Amino acid sequence: MKALRWHGARDLRLEELPDPPEPQPHEAVVEVSWCGVCGTDLHEYLEGPHMIREGPHPLTGAAPPLALGHELSGTVLALGAEVPGIEIGDRVTADPVWRCGVCYWCVRGEYHICPRSGSVGLASAGAFADRVTVPIAGLARLPDNVSDEMAAVAEPLAVGLHAVTRGGVRPGDNVLVVGGGPIGFAVVLAAKLAGAAGLYVSEPLKERRERLLELGVTDAYDPRETDVRRELFLKTGRIGPDVVVDATGVPALAAQAVATVRRGGRVVLAGVGHGNVEFDMGQLVFYERAVLGTLGYHHDIPRVIDLMSTGRLDAAPLITGRFALAEGAGVFADLAADRARHLKVLLTPKGL
Repeated sequence: MKALRWHGARDLRLEELPDPPEPQPHEAVVEVSWCGVCGTDLHEYLEGPHMIREGPHPLTGAAPPLALGHELSGTVLALGAEVPGIEIGDRVTADPVWRCGVCYWCVRGEYHICPRSGSVGLASAGAFADRVTVPIAGLARLPDNVSDEMAAVAEPLAVGLHAVTRGGVRPGDNVLVVGGGPIGFAVVLAAKLAGAAGLYVSEPLKERRERLLELGVTDAYDPRETDVRRELFLKTGRIGPDVVVDATGVPALAAQAVATVRRGGRVVLAGVGHGNVEFDMGQLVFYERAVLGTLGYHHDIPRVIDLMSTGRLDAAPLITGRFALAEGAGVFADLAADRARHLKVLLTPKGL
């Protein structure tokens, strides 16, 4: 089979590999239809390794070189054990989180924060390939009215849904999203579903602001030209937003989010960042603000599929590019050179 494998920073190679072995009881093998390019993939391409380990992963044993890609849809080829409601030949997407299943957090159902966890495409061979091995516990069968393309963006949409759930967004809330990339876009969609009354975005790229305004956000600001904190204070009746979600992972912006949210409000850090955040502790204590981390998703991908199936969630505006897997190395180079051009790009090994 063909696989687009990461060998190091800016070193992706389309290679011929053996098919995946027969799955273990906790595994399934899926024939890939589509796989999305995640910001995490792009960071590994640009300056990795970050989340890829240089040696064997302690849970999966996998080590680079390995195929990237964890936002997938496809067809079940083999099951390591019986799964209620899923058979070989079914169309599926998958929660790509590997989990040990026996630690304190896994036993509580909080598999996404298992200390030994990792993701398909980072801790094991990923879905930029003809076939991929995934956690059997993460399989989600697709209804007939959810296409393979839409299912491939269920994973990033689940990130947004989980962030909004963590932030406790309620009907009538004013929400500020910092960063209008794919995760910020997903947060916007999830906040709309949660009933946010005022939905604001801070994003420096004009193309992304325009897309978000077309989606129906209340307003989108260029933080280089607008004092977003002051603007939101005035727009919300001198109160401030109820929830601020940072979708960038930039430490300085996380500190600004704390200063921007209303007294008694909630800040959700959804971007995967690096470095330290500095802020005045009094801004938390005296104003009783809460800062919450959010990691990926927690049983949220099936929720996204249900929302798509019932027509409440339209993911089509998120997808801005479709390419063959054979073009993958060039696609990554283009995305690195011009991030404003696309929100979500999908690759397919099946040809276009």
